[in-house]
Amino acid sequence: MTEPATTAARESLGTRAARGAGATVGGQLLRMVIQVASVSVLARLLAPSDYGLFAMVAAIIGIGTILRDFGLSSAAIQAKRLSDRQRDILWWINSGIGLVLAVVVYLAAPLVALLYSEPALEPIARALAVTFLLNGMATQYRADLVRRMRFGPLAVIEVVVPAAALLGAIVAAMAGWGYWALVAQQVLQAVVFLVLLAAVARWLPGLPRRGTPMRGLLRFGWNLVATQLVNYAGNNLDSVIIGIRFGAVDLGIYNRGYQLLMVPLTQLRTPSTTVALPVLSRLNGDEQRYGAFLLRGQLALSWTLIAGLSIVVGAAEPLTLLFLGEPWLAAAPILALLAVAGILQTLSYVGYWVYLSRGLTGDLFRYSMVSTGIRIACIVIGSQWGIVGVAAGFALAPALAWPLSLWWLSRRTAIPTRALFGGAARALALATVAAASAWGVVLATAALGLALQLLAAALTAAAVHLLAALVIPRVRRDLVEVLAIVRMLPRKGVRS
Repeated sequence: MTEPATTAARESLGTRAARGAGATVGGQLLRMVIQVASVSVLARLLAPSDYGLFAMVAAIIGIGTILRDFGLSSAAIQAKRLSDRQRDILWWINSGIGLVLAVVVYLAAPLVALLYSEPALEPIARALAVTFLLNGMATQYRADLVRRMRFGPLAVIEVVVPAAALLGAIVAAMAGWGYWALVAQQVLQAVVFLVLLAAVARWLPGLPRRGTPMRGLLRFGWNLVATQLVNYAGNNLDSVIIGIRFGAVDLGIYNRGYQLLMVPLTQLRTPSTTVALPVLSRLNGDEQRYGAFLLRGQLALSWTLIAGLSIVVGAAEPLTLLFLGEPWLAAAPILALLAVAGILQTLSYVGYWVYLSRGLTGDLFRYSMVSTGIRIACIVIGSQWGIVGVAAGFALAPALAWPLSLWWLSRRTAIPTRALFGGAARALALATVAAASAWGVVLATAALGLALQLLAAALTAAAVHLLAALVIPRVRRDLVEVLAIVRMLPRKGVRS
């Protein structure tokens, strides 16, 4: 390839990445709005105990979601070459795992009820079992769209699906179904997701054929699923402990704070990995561009998600009152602490990209064992002070584990470690000042109503970031980098 052609290819990849990020983030913003609406509307139609019962089941059987994927979606996306035969075999593997898990969950439902001493959990678990088969069948369709960088159609699907499921849940809740409305929401979501993905991908799996090379894909998937299982245990231990020690009502309160923040946050962070993984996989071997992409990715997360989370930390109480209502006010300190956890977890996402794009899934597993041990210890100790203590432990864990991740990676592969630490330090400093300022403004405007409180908090946090950019040259350069990414996003009339 000639030098001009190489340059054009590089520019094309960067432009496609930026435009893919724009389409994906735009879709996820809409999806986040739907998620927040789901939490807000259904919280006014259902009781804390309804959410608590559903969360008890979800915390236990949710592990099946990881096993159903088996890391094979990421394996397919990062593979340099993937034949149709390999894709078909991956579809059958994911679907087969989904079927096995559906049967296992159905048969093990009485054990879930026994763990919490809640008989109502048995039919809930059995009804949710079918989602494993449906989601298993959908896994490779989604991976195929990501691999081909068809981010626009995928973004549309991931908006339509939760919107349809929410509508069904609202109708069911208004009909008096109670926690069954939440079950119906999950089942409907799985059905619509599979149908739309298959329709857009436009391929049907052929029968598996012997002799197709699969070892590398399966090895990648095995290492990744082992990592995800460890992380899942650490991420869901809080719900299990609260459910066992404090009961359905306290778990319902904690779960609403978690759903209001962490689920939309995950939906916003997921596009970053969706876009970064195929791009970084193609940049392996070009250390300068690889490192530059990592730094830009960290900056983009810092000036969007982390800046937004600083507002949540400072304005947790009015946010809780606005979205959940006064009966749920006990969730406010949980929301603030989970926002702190979200800030620290978001910083660690850049390291996660490196592990996946460079195939370091074995190292990711070993690091995850250590970080999960830290998280479990923090949550168990924090549970001595109730659900707020659990949330505090959840927030402390990534503060201890995230720096360890970058240090670990720096010993295994070439990354701009010092620059990443420096960017993270600036992001944390800005977030701390913004959160404290937003909190002060919320207190000062308490008499003006929720809407004005939140507006004042958001404007204050934005002013902190802009003032820092005006006064501090290094922060100003960070903002310029982020604006450069924004200028690459698709505009009206520009073909992608």
